[in-house]
Amino acid sequence: MQSSMLFERFISAERGEPPDIDIDFEHQRREEVIQYIYGKYGRHRAALTGVVISYRPRSALRDVGRALGIDLQRIEAVSKSLHWFDGKSIDAQRLRENGFDPDAPVTKLWVELTQQLIGFPRHLSQHPGGFVIARDQIEQLVPVENAAMKDRSVVQWDKDDLDALGLIKVDILALGMLSALRRALDLIAVKRGSKPGDRTDAGFEMQDIPDDDAPTYEMACRADTVGVFQIESRAQMSMLPRLQPRCYYDLVVEVAIVRPGPIQGGMVHPYLKNRALPDDQLDCPEKIRPALMRTKGVPTFQEQVMQIAMLAADSPVARPTRCAARWRPGSAAAASGRSSCGWSGGWSRRATTGPMPSASSARSRASASTAFRRATPSASRCWPTRARGSNAITRTPFSPRC
Repeated sequence: MQSSMLFERFISAERGEPPDIDIDFEHQRREEVIQYIYGKYGRHRAALTGVVISYRPRSALRDVGRALGIDLQRIEAVSKSLHWFDGKSIDAQRLRENGFDPDAPVTKLWVELTQQLIGFPRHLSQHPGGFVIARDQIEQLVPVENAAMKDRSVVQWDKDDLDALGLIKVDILALGMLSALRRALDLIAVKRGSKPGDRTDAGFEMQDIPDDDAPTYEMACRADTVGVFQIESRAQMSMLPRLQPRCYYDLVVEVAIVRPGPIQGGMVHPYLKNRALPDDQLDCPEKIRPALMRTKGVPTFQEQVMQIAMLAADSPVARPTRCAARWRPGSAAAASGRSSCGWSGGWSRRATTGPMPSASSARSRASASTAFRRATPSASRCWPTRARGSNAITRTPFSPRC
């Protein structure tokens, strides 16, 4: 394959879990996609994933204050005075600023009950686009209820609980930028003399954009990217002149490397330095070159971390997948510091140049925790299209044209 994708990341006999499937659509067609799935599989086999919404400081303050009979305007004033940097505590100074005595019995009870309520489940909501699709009746697997919105069914369990049970969840995500891209493509088609949605030669689709348009990359190298999806932020615009992208894959790496994981792992400067070197001068162990050469010897994507473990530590694909999950921020192992995956022993057995370098280990951990899953040029250029010759939005055609 052109993209040299690590296929074992998705499906492998060593993995005891279903693959993670995410599909992005235009946000204006989100309801259309949802109803298409219901129509194809039936509401007896498909349902949206539930999300348990827990109490946060502001919502807990409001509900407890109403239960204690405190004036609603004063409750709202206190809740609005809380900020993210206050954490989960209710600062006495915030209460004084809004006319409350922190030592008053009612105020003390208000704060005490609020602290107890923070983190407690408040209500069940629905996931923006997570679907559970069953082979038979879905009610035989999970409890299902009708949603408040018409023609929708919702699983009564939280999405994380469904993952723990091993149920396959497909995320149907709606992106506003895809709608903007669709409108831009339709505008270009009109400029070329065709109608929006026209699939004749006069039309214009995502796959019609050339990969090697030199003036476009020259603009990117000058950071002239205001309004350009993925590379319009200040951080991206400051990186573009330093990285000097000259092909599509350079942009893929550029978007991925300006992330908390690669930055914390100290990968940005080594990558920029290695870009100026030929491949035979890169300081990269021979054992892991197949995994790292496409990013100049610097681990940038999560799948590279898995491939390093498979090549250097003689680890099956299941273990690096679990390690990436253990290193993910918010996991119990990461919070407790017990996130070692035992790679050093395998590295010592297989490598010929001593123990695994500490820098490589730190960079791999940073990549596994917050780095991107790699987008491939072929996959990212797929586009959900309508039927050829039809300008109307229909329910059936969602076939990718690449």
